[in-house]
This record gives sequence, structure tokens and C-alpha cells, in this order.
Amino acid sequence: MLTLEKFEEATEVVKKVILETKLVYSDYFSEQTGNKVYLKPENMQFTGAYKVRGSYYKISTLTDEERAKGLITASAGNHAQGVAYAAKLFGVNATIVMPTTTPLMKVNRTKGYGAETILFGNVYDEACNYALQLAKEKGYTFIHPFDDLAVATGQGTIAMEIIKELPTVDYILVPIGGGGLATGVSTLAKLLNPKIKVIGVEPANANCMQVSMKNKKVTTLPNVNTIADGTAVKTPGSKIFPYIQKNIDDIITIDDEELIVAFLDMVENHKMIVENSGLLTVAALKHLEAKGKKIVSILSGGNMDVITMSSIVQHGLIQRDRIFTVSVLLPDKPGELVRVADIIAKQQGNVIKLEHNQFVSINRNAAVELRITLEAYGHDHKVQIVQALKDNGYDPKFLQANP
Repeated sequence: MLTLEKFEEATEVVKKVILETKLVYSDYFSEQTGNKVYLKPENMQFTGAYKVRGSYYKISTLTDEERAKGLITASAGNHAQGVAYAAKLFGVNATIVMPTTTPLMKVNRTKGYGAETILFGNVYDEACNYALQLAKEKGYTFIHPFDDLAVATGQGTIAMEIIKELPTVDYILVPIGGGGLATGVSTLAKLLNPKIKVIGVEPANANCMQVSMKNKKVTTLPNVNTIADGTAVKTPGSKIFPYIQKNIDDIITIDDEELIVAFLDMVENHKMIVENSGLLTVAALKHLEAKGKKIVSILSGGNMDVITMSSIVQHGLIQRDRIFTVSVLLPDKPGELVRVADIIAKQQGNVIKLEHNQFVSINRNAAVELRITLEAYGHDHKVQIVQALKDNGYDPKFLQANP
């Protein structure tokens, strides 16, 4: 059972290993939503995510014999680091099975804490089945990333901190993968104040908990496809499912495109790196039908590799019309390129790439193609630049911008 006494015990235990993550008030998101929005920055934990809470508390409840057997788990990255780090503190061996799609940074950090890492399967569920097989064969003690009441209790310590710091909180937004974090946070929140609304947030293409809630039973999705790798789970936890049914007030789903924009918002307005799964609760703010409420978005982690980060930034700029590409046809004669560049410069547009194709037509005097990739301040500025080209006799055509 998840009891208040257990949550209080876990809160004292995890204090030994966590960093203090004070709420951050967001002027930007508050203004955007008409609410008072606070961020719970678990991306700032030592391991880069909240997962160390549940891992450390779970291991603390094991017997010496269970720990001596060696630990094993499966994870897309953050639970892996949590178990590896906690195991190192307890002085026990840990084996981590990770999907082959896990970002390299998460794999390397897990190894850095001294754990043996095995890459297996394309999604978490496949890695988990293999880890369970190894546990049976070699006698390891399995630490489930979410379908474990002790792990969920450790994760729920986040709610204790939120409510102590902001007793009048109205809504807590929590990411859902398998459901461990949502179970702990929602159960403790309701124990402390039943009036608090706890909203789960899932990727639209990995909404196993939403489907399970609708079916009133644990349901496995045929497949998952999302950039939020930490929440790419096909089957939610069965042990924790009754707690989710009882304590989660609603579930919001988020498209991947929304996470891309949310990443830009966090970097530009809060100077914080938050991984895609952690951005679910930020993207969900605009879907919440609430005004004038105190809302806490849990930023569950910040473990994102640089290549992924670069790609998301580029796609985000394109989505927001801050980078775009146009094609214009112009005569192949001296001065035409300078003329186009001058029009763009007068509108404060910044050219970042040019492609000049003389072979688009056999009549080069009539038309050569100039493809221009530009940086703008946003949609209105983009429209202004394009209109200036039209006013000067050109007929710009929009092309797909390549990040």
C-alpha cells in the first residue's frame, strides 16, 4: 500500500541523494496561459532526472541478501542512471538493459556510474523482457522502473516538496511513461489535499495509460512512435494501475511537434535544457482548461544528447517561421543577385544560405533559379520579406526548409 507514512519515510531517505529543486516561477508561461505557472526542475538532479528518487528508495528497502545478488533493470536511460548511481552508493553491482535507440549520452553516463550496460530491443518493453530473462537466469534482483510500489513511493517525494513549497497549488502536471511517477505524485497529492488536480501527460503516439484508462484495464499498444524516448512505453504498470485510476484526474496527449516548440521556449525563456519527455508538461499548459490557477509542471529530466538537441532547435526555428526557404526566378545578368540581396537587407532579413541554379531553364536570359534560406523574427517578419520581393517584381515560392 502507498501510505502517508511510507511517503514520509521515503522523503527522509532520498534527501541523502537528491539535489534541492526549488520551484521556478515562469513569467513567460504564466502570461501565455493566464495562470500562475511554476516549474519543478527535476532536470537539475545530479543524474539529470527524478528517477534517482525511486531507485535509491527501492534499493534501501532491499535486504542485504537481495542487494548482494546484484541488481538488474531495464530503462530508456533515466531509470538506468538512477539505479546505476544508487547501486554505486550502496556498493553493489548493477546491470542495465537499454533499448538500442537510447541516446548515446544516457548510455555513457550509465556506464560512468559503474554499471554494466546491455543494448537490446528497439523499445523499452523489449529491453524489459530481456532483463527479466537475465534476472531469472542469473539470480539478479530486478528493479522495475515504474511497476513497483516502493519505486513509485520514492518518485512521489516530488509531490511532498511541491506542496510544502506551494501549499495552495491547484494543478500538478506530471509526465506518464509507464506510470510510476504519476502514481507516486498523484497518490501523495490526494493524501495531502484531495482538492489538488493531478493531470497526466503522454505522447500522442505512446498513450498507453490513456488507452488503458479508457478500457478500464491495462492495455498494450501495438507500437509506439515518439521523440519522447523516456515515455515510449507500450504497456503501463499493472500494480500501479489502480492508483492511477483512483488519483489521476485527466490525461492530456501531446504531439511531437509541440515538444519541439516547447524545447525552444524553455531554452530561450528559462535557459534550461529539458528532454522531450520532460517537456510534455510544458506543452500541456496550453491544453489545460484553467485560468487564474496555480499550476506546477514537473520537468522530469534533462538528459538530451547534443545531436538531438541541434536537430530539435533547427526544426523548432522552421516551425516558428524563423527559418524559411524561398525560390525566385530572375534573369541571368550582372546585378540581379545584388538586387535581391538588397531587398532582403532593407527588410532586416538575414540570408543564411544561397543556391544559384543556372540550369532550371534552357533560356537563361529569361530565368535562373535562386533558392534563399533566410532567418526572420517570426511569421509576421517572414510575410514582410516575401511581400517586399513581390513588390519588386519577383514571384517567390515557398520551399521546404532543410535544417
